This record gives sequence, C-alpha cells and structure tokens, in this order.
Amino acid sequence: MQPRFLIIGAGVVGSALADELTALGYTEVTVLDRGPLAPGHTPMTGGSSSHAPGLVFQTNPSRTMAEFAHYTATKLRSLNTADNLCFNTVGGLEVATTPERLADLHRKAGWAQVEGIEAAVVDVDECVRLHPLIDRDIVLGGLHTPADGLAGAPAAIGMQMRRAIDRGAMFFGGQHVIEINQRAGAVTGVRTTERTFEADVVVSCAGFWGAELGNLVGLRVPLVPMGHQYAKTTALPVLRDHRDQARGHADARLPILRHQDADLYYRQHGEAMGIGYYGHRPMPVDMATLEELTAAQPMPSMLPFTDTDFAPAWTESMRLLPALAEVGVVEGFNGIFSFTPDGGPMMGEHPALSGFWVAEAVWVTHSAGVARTMARWITDGTPDLDLHGCDLARFTTPQLSADYVGDTSAQAFVEVYDIIHPRDQRSVQRGLATSPFHARHVDAGAVFHAGREWERPAWFESNAGMVDSDVTYPHDGWAGRNWSPIVPAEALATRRRVGLYDMTSLMRIEVTGADATNFLDRMLTRTVRRPIGTVIYALLLDESGGVRSDVTVARLGENTFQLGINGPMDIDWLQRHRADADVTITDITAATCCVGVWGPLARDLVAPLCSIDLYDTTLGYYRAARAIIGGIPVTMMRISYVGELGWEIYADAAHGELLWDTLADAGEPLGAVWAGRGALDVLRLEKGYRAWGTDVDAEMSPEEAGLSFAVGKKHDFLGRHALEARVVRSRLHTLVARDPQAIVVGGEPVTATGQVVGFVTSAAFSALVGRTICYARLAPHLSVGDTVAVEYFGELLDFAITEPVLVDPEGARVKGLIGVNN
Repeated sequence: MQPRFLIIGAGVVGSALADELTALGYTEVTVLDRGPLAPGHTPMTGGSSSHAPGLVFQTNPSRTMAEFAHYTATKLRSLNTADNLCFNTVGGLEVATTPERLADLHRKAGWAQVEGIEAAVVDVDECVRLHPLIDRDIVLGGLHTPADGLAGAPAAIGMQMRRAIDRGAMFFGGQHVIEINQRAGAVTGVRTTERTFEADVVVSCAGFWGAELGNLVGLRVPLVPMGHQYAKTTALPVLRDHRDQARGHADARLPILRHQDADLYYRQHGEAMGIGYYGHRPMPVDMATLEELTAAQPMPSMLPFTDTDFAPAWTESMRLLPALAEVGVVEGFNGIFSFTPDGGPMMGEHPALSGFWVAEAVWVTHSAGVARTMARWITDGTPDLDLHGCDLARFTTPQLSADYVGDTSAQAFVEVYDIIHPRDQRSVQRGLATSPFHARHVDAGAVFHAGREWERPAWFESNAGMVDSDVTYPHDGWAGRNWSPIVPAEALATRRRVGLYDMTSLMRIEVTGADATNFLDRMLTRTVRRPIGTVIYALLLDESGGVRSDVTVARLGENTFQLGINGPMDIDWLQRHRADADVTITDITAATCCVGVWGPLARDLVAPLCSIDLYDTTLGYYRAARAIIGGIPVTMMRISYVGELGWEIYADAAHGELLWDTLADAGEPLGAVWAGRGALDVLRLEKGYRAWGTDVDAEMSPEEAGLSFAVGKKHDFLGRHALEARVVRSRLHTLVARDPQAIVVGGEPVTATGQVVGFVTSAAFSALVGRTICYARLAPHLSVGDTVAVEYFGELLDFAITEPVLVDPEGARVKGLIGVNN
C-alpha cells in the first residue's frame, strides 16, 4: 500500500513537491494551504511565493545550491506553454562598480565553470548592450549568465498543481493547521480549523510559517521571517521596446540586473522596473503581531513599505539607471521571507517524530530542485545530493537558541550581496563556547575563528617572532585575508619541535550500553570488536555508499566507546539508527577538553608527566588508555591529525586550565609552540588527511575520497552492498604548485587541456614544501604525474598531481620512529 503524503503549503515548494511525488508514482498526495485555492484561478495564496520577484541565478559557492537552481530553471522552462510563462530565460547580468567586485566576478565565473553553467565576465560595452539602461561611466564590467532568468512563480505553481492533480493529488485551500496528529512516535495526520486529514508522511513547506508549525511538534526550525524591500516604478517609455510577447509575472526581455556593490537588484515588469533592496536595516517579524501588521496589505506576507529605508536605494538606482529619473515608485512593499543562520534551507525529518519532514527557508530560485531532492529522500531514504549545508540537524543546541538564530539570520540578511571570503568570520554571537584554555590563549594573542559556537585559535600573535624574514610567503589581498604568515611558521615549528593544539571543539560522544558493540559494528566501515584500548579510524556511510562522515573510535571499556565526530548530524544519524538497541549516545564535548600534543619532541614533553611509561610500547600507535598527567585524570589517544608523534589528551573541563599550564610549562624548555587551526590545516594537507564537509561529502564513495583503507574487507555495515554498484565519478587528488609564488584558497576550477576537470576543495601554503598544496576533486581519468591548471581570478596556475602524502609517506614520524629535526 502506498504511503499517504500530506504537504502543508501550496506555494512554489509545496506544489513542486506534489508534482515530484506524483511523478514518482505516489498518488496519495494531499496539499493544504491556509490561503485561497480557487479552481481555475492563478494560485496567490498569500505566502512569499505570491510576491516573490522570481530571480533565478544559478551560480553559487555551494554546488548543491547551484544544482537546486539549475534544476529549477530547467524544469520551469519545460513547463512553458504559449499562454503560460513559467520561466523566462532573459539571462542574468551582475555588474561591478568597484575593482574588488570585478575581481569577485572572475571568482564567480570560476564557480560557474565548476557547476557547468555558461557564464563569462564581459566588458562595459557588452554590459550596456545587454542592458541599455545602464550608465556606462560607473560600470567596470559584469558577469553574464545567459541561462538565468525569471520564474513566473504563480504560473509555475499553477502548472505544477495541475500536473499533480491530474495524477491524483488533491489541494485544499483555507486550511489552517492547528495540530499534527501522532501516535507511537509517528505522524498520523493533521487537524485544521476545518477538519482532520490522515497521513503517513507530513511535509512542512509553509515558508516563514514553518517555525510555528515546528513548534506544534516540539521541533526548533531555525528561521527568521524577515522583511525585504521591493518596489515597482511607473511606466518607463524606454522599456516599450523591450517587452516580451508573453504575458504574466515574467514579462521581460532585459536580463536580471544585480548591482551588488549597492545591495540592489532589478528586473523588468513589462514597461516598469522592479527594484529589490538588501541595504536597509534587518526587519525581523514577530509572528505574534503578523496579522495586525499586515491587516491593510494585499496579503499576509507583505509589510507596509518604508520610504525612509528605500531612499538610499532610489538615489543609487538613478545613478546606475539614469532613465529612472523620469519616473517614480508607483508601489512598494516589504515582502516577508525566511532567513536562516547560515543562509541555507532547512531540510530533513524530525529527529523524534517519524514521518514529519520540513522543507523550509527555500527561495523560488531553488524551489523545484529542493522538491526533487525531498521527494527522493523521503521515498528512497537517501537524498540524491550532499545536504550537509541544508540538513535540519546541522545546528547544535546552542545554535538553536532564539538569540543565536535571530542575530545570525540578521547578519545573513545584511551580507546577502557582500563579497564573502571562505575565512570570513561572523561578527555576532561570538564567545558562546570557549575551552578552559581560553584565558591563556587570549594572553598569548590568539586570533580566534569560530567553529560552530566555539572560539578556536587560528594563530597566535605571540609567535610572530618565528616568522622567517628570509622566506617570501605568497599572498595577495584575497589569499591574505584572515590569514597570517604566522600560520606556516607554527606548522613548521610543530614539524621541528612540538606543538600544543586546543582540540576542545572537536565534537565527541560517548556510546555505551549492552548493544554498543553490535550497534557500532553495524554503523561503521570497520569493526570495533577489538581489545579495550584500541582506536580505529572509520567511516559512516549512507544507504547509497556515500561518506556521511569520518570518525575516530576508541574502545575504553567492554561497552564504552568514545567517538570523535564531525558535528550534530552524526549524532542525529546514529540516533535514527539506534532503534531498540540498548545504546546510550551522550554528547560529552562541553564537559571535557582536549589538548593535541604533536611533534618529534612530544614524547619528551609528555612522558615525564605521565603515569604510563611512554618510552616503551605500552601506548602504541592507535591505542588509548586512562592515565594521570600532573595529578590530572586523563584519557590519552595515540592519534594525530598532523602526521607527527603525539597524543590527543582528554580531561574533564574543570581540570582543563591546569592541564594546559602543566603541558605548556613542560614544553617551554623544549621550544614547544602554541599553534592554531591554520597550522593544523597546513599539516593535514601535507600529510594527506582529509576534512569531511570540505574535501569529502556524502556524494563521494570511500574510493573516490581516497579512503578505501578505512573500509573493512570482511566487515558488514550499512552501505556496504551499495559500494559494489557505485561507479567512480571523480577522485580526490593532491596538487602542488609549480610556481612557489602561486597561491589559491579553495573552490577554484581545475582545467586540463582547456577543459574543466574538477575543482579545488582546500588549499594552504606549506613552508616545508615551499609551495601551495591543495586537494582537488578531479575527473577519474587523471592520475599522479599529470599537470593541470587552477584558475585563480582568471589566471591559470600550473599544478602537478602528486602522490597523496607529501610528508613522511612511510609514517615513520607519526609512529615515533625518528627524532628531532628529521
């Protein structure tokens, strides 16, 4: 029997999901909306879809978001009919009025190459040819994307509704959901003010009402309804020659125009121009007062227009488009739509209520793509794309607080059109979580970067004296942003002597219970049935064989395991698969702390302090043991993320400051260096260690990620059988720059014989190698010894594909088989 699906929200996402589900053959689909859904009329239910300007720009730093947008454009274009324009391929033009923006357009052109989107940086003449209203004197160039365009949201909703209805779906308007019915931990349907609907799967596609629906089932959906200014001008005579023959919301011939230096975008509405503005103050909406605020507006997703906020936009618009001086604003509104702490959508299933799913904070740009992935995820159990930047479970509990969600979502609004560097840090909600060593790090001049809610030293200004003045570190204004030459100096000092690293923010859990061994054996790619004190490196795979995460597992007791994980999504994944097993999963991150002590002198630093004899083989490589250091109970793990001899040393947070002081004092005569996450990144790249979520994600198999060694040959686990059917589509390779002055940051396209063959995932300059090294996901036909080019802001830089491990490939250093300065 088919499951019964119920979708809350008939906007651009809900209607698309109904279409996608019924296209897969699921006909028991019901869609509810609180607004009107009159048969034969264009659906304008009053949500964000009803007023959305419909811009679809496909290029995005996230390949997942780019794929969502690409599918949306492709699908809506296919829905066009002679009298129903769902998508108008007018193209997109983003103009630069500053040198910094023009340089950034070259970076975006690189993203487009990686994502297979036609795009080109064009000169001023071409900008004016494409959009004749532009004042050529203030524009330096632009990025043209011919396949971008305007989604006619009402038409697209109506067409997808009709297709779904023709396949058996039912749509009901005027339905305000007030209760999610459930039994035994699973949904059974919903109750509205009018009636009750039964269902096995309920999907919330309610837009900015999504957080309120989440509240009905005790689910925190971290989104903020935010007002965004949009205005239309009176008729512009010059636009009479640029009208599209088609009628409707997408009536235009001129390309979408974005003037991101001033937080503005423009789209044609027949003979009028529409103006969207992100430069005003954030306007979060209190949902308790929504009805009162919008009572006099055409729909409940429109706030009254605020002229004062719009004044700078109008002044700048007349500067860029002088023809606007002839007209005025005929109508305007502050449209409400959703913002999240990191700008990504919220997708996934309730962690404790089976069958309740959300697809929220989704813009028209990505709507059909999100719907397709949701349909496949719900029905197949595995999404078709990597969703670590979209997954509902990606935030920790502190990140779900009202203050955090509100402040970071407001910053996301402010930064919509900003030039964002991969190492840029948020300016709000800092200092939420600090390790017990924080005060010491502040005294040492630590420069902190945020990792989730944690403050983590990126480098220490007190180490400035270690920078070799005879070494020229390659950098420019972009590569040097949020970076310091202290970073490679700290990495080099770790290789030569010993470094102390604050690893407290590394998320860790304790898995206990009578079924802990069986449970972890089923979930991990390597067996944990090993002697107490053993540490292993293993993977968590999904049902399709994709790498969901990589973890370290230490067996500390018969039924006690400590796992180093990548984030809250790992906890969510394990909890979902726990079923009725006698297993308890406890997040112990905040209750504990960790110091990484690594380098050829690590044993000389730690051994005199430790209750275990570290000079013999008691605590060998990939072993763990309880011990005492300076009177402090600790758990020591002989593992290393930098490829050097050493330990991760864990203690209760209450003992953290004393532990750090004890180790730091003992390290001083040895020249121990306090080092930050920047150095850690350099060292892992030298050693061939991957970072999940950056170099590896769920779309990759272990073989593609270069992690086949972490898959047991005789061990059965979740995803094992799917591996046998997977085809290798790419491989992660190590690249080294030919030119010692070449530098890249990450995300750049990689080409061979003039064709795009992949992209850089992470990169850093290594003082030891004397070159920039990086990882790149490349086409499978490339191999060690091949030469490729990395495009950096339009310049081609030669790189060689090398062996995966550049430093100590035999592992002598990490196993402690060599001494100082080797």
